[in-house]
Amino acid sequence: MTLDALRDQLPDYAKDLASNLGALAEETVMTGQQKWGCFLASAHAVGQGDVIRAIETEAELSDEAKTSAKAAAALMAMNNVYYRAIHLMKNTEYRTLPAQLRMHGIADPGVGKADFELWCAAVSAINGCGMCLDAHEEELHKHGTPSTHVQTALRIAAVVNAVSRVMAAERAAGEGKDQAG
Repeated sequence: MTLDALRDQLPDYAKDLASNLGALAEETVMTGQQKWGCFLASAHAVGQGDVIRAIETEAELSDEAKTSAKAAAALMAMNNVYYRAIHLMKNTEYRTLPAQLRMHGIADPGVGKADFELWCAAVSAINGCGMCLDAHEEELHKHGTPSTHVQTALRIAAVVNAVSRVMAAERAAGEGKDQAG
């Protein structure tokens, strides 16, 4: 499946999402690797099969970059839960304790550090971890990444998340009709 085919499958009530998906695919603010890595990491973070397949078909990424984008989604699935939890907990002692979670992929992601941090920020937005968003944005600015790149990563995350949720809801509603009929 291609992104165009995915856009065509979106119901009429999600036409704004289809439009945004197309516009972001044509976005030129970031490099192609940064953009498609955000798309792919975001798709894997949400985990909706049709969206993952469409983005993987379109993603102009090396195999190493694809693996790194998936690693960003995997590591943030773990880190976002842990860091969001310790941030939300009233007992601040947990913030002083070492995480003791293996995260070597962040230190050696297989792509440029700034690209990987951008993908982690996109996934952290989807997963709703403010602590991780702040940490990744700070790292991005240390690498000289402009705020427009961060904003574009967040826009991609928002649209991929919304498209994935609509596709999953439509599939669930269709399965419900099949079972009822």
